[in-house]
Amino acid sequence: MAHPNYLPSSDSLLTLPAWRLVELLRRREVSSVALTTEALARIDEVNPHLSAFVTVTRRAALRAAEKVDRHWRRSDPRERGFYAGIPTAVKDLNFMRGAPAQMGTPIFRYLWSPVDDVTVAALRRGGFVFVGKTATSELGIMPVTETDNHAPTRNPYDPRRSSGGSSGGAGAAVASGCLPIAHASDGAGSIRIPASFCGLVGLKASAFLAPNPHRALDTMEMSMNGSVTRDVRDTAGLLDLLVRQWQDEPHAYSRRMERPVPRTLVRVFRNPPLGTLDPRVSAVFDRAVGALAGLGFPVEEKTFGGGISGLDDFLPIYQNLAAKLPIPTPSRLQPITRWLRDVGKTLPRGAAETACAKIVAQAEIEFAGAEFQITPTVPVIAPEIGAFAGPDGEDAFRRAAVLGAYTAAANLTGRPAITLPAGAVDGMPVGVQLMGRRGEDAALLSLARELEAALAFAR
Repeated sequence: MAHPNYLPSSDSLLTLPAWRLVELLRRREVSSVALTTEALARIDEVNPHLSAFVTVTRRAALRAAEKVDRHWRRSDPRERGFYAGIPTAVKDLNFMRGAPAQMGTPIFRYLWSPVDDVTVAALRRGGFVFVGKTATSELGIMPVTETDNHAPTRNPYDPRRSSGGSSGGAGAAVASGCLPIAHASDGAGSIRIPASFCGLVGLKASAFLAPNPHRALDTMEMSMNGSVTRDVRDTAGLLDLLVRQWQDEPHAYSRRMERPVPRTLVRVFRNPPLGTLDPRVSAVFDRAVGALAGLGFPVEEKTFGGGISGLDDFLPIYQNLAAKLPIPTPSRLQPITRWLRDVGKTLPRGAAETACAKIVAQAEIEFAGAEFQITPTVPVIAPEIGAFAGPDGEDAFRRAAVLGAYTAAANLTGRPAITLPAGAVDGMPVGVQLMGRRGEDAALLSLARELEAALAFAR
């Protein structure tokens, strides 16, 4: 018997990229109130089944949309923000004024924020209408979104499966047609894994490129804020919005990605440093590599060797991050988070920094000699709900870590990495990941734009 899915109908406006909706708003062919009302209605319809949203700010969203429509003609576009009137949501690891900040744990179930953090403030200046906050795994730790606060966050393509994590709510919200674009963040694949599982685009930008509200805890700058979107153009537009918080230059990635990419070598990595690549995912990956070669890029396959360390080398870094989190009642944490935190508290001083330096040095040897790299985004299709449950935190984490086998290297090295939808296995989306040199986000986006078009044509 066929399982139900929660994919949107093709006539829904919210299945359009946000930049297309901006054009409709500017031509007055649609109103912000209409878009926001449609988003709220879709949330009411699917959220009981998907658990994509943990907070819905209905009244505030409609007031904001009415204000956009009322002042559209009179306001200066530069003050209005490029995305003025577009509904979106904020991942619940970030602080949004007047909304809870539960962070995926019952420990903070009643925590409210009176202010926007630096990322949310940038999104607000961009004109977005916030309809709520999306689900995250507990404290952003896991690559699936199954917390003690609410039912598991499910994949709109098959609700028996996960939408990924830790930005699983964002992925489910966009894929199900609740939103055209959603804020997300990525510490070891937390944007790219949900984007891959949900058939979307997701970028982890270069380290230190944009202000990071979690920098006080994430001193190695592993995490970056960004988005899950329907196409590369919106991904670049959101990056523009975040990076423009710096005052030194405009950073117009949306324009810079239109420049042609020199046909330089792209290194192909197929075998994952952890786990095993599903042969069906490998077949989708082969087609993407073929599309890249068809664009005129020379490709060279290389096997991950000793240059990319295994999970045990990576663990001190993640354990150190977990140990820094200010948790008033750690006994209420889920087994995985509690295990990571407890071990992290016992690490020698400097152990995480030493481990990171070792991995980065090894990884750069692997990546040397090629401007870009291409890998599968995740070695398997979206796992079933509950696949990594259990009382043994260490065992569950080791099993779940396979999902980040390809993605974590970009966070450790500070390189930009983007996932694109490349095909499907048994009806479930499969993504491919492109990685570039640190600071060369515009070149990576340009390559992604070309490959996106080639893959869409091939499908």
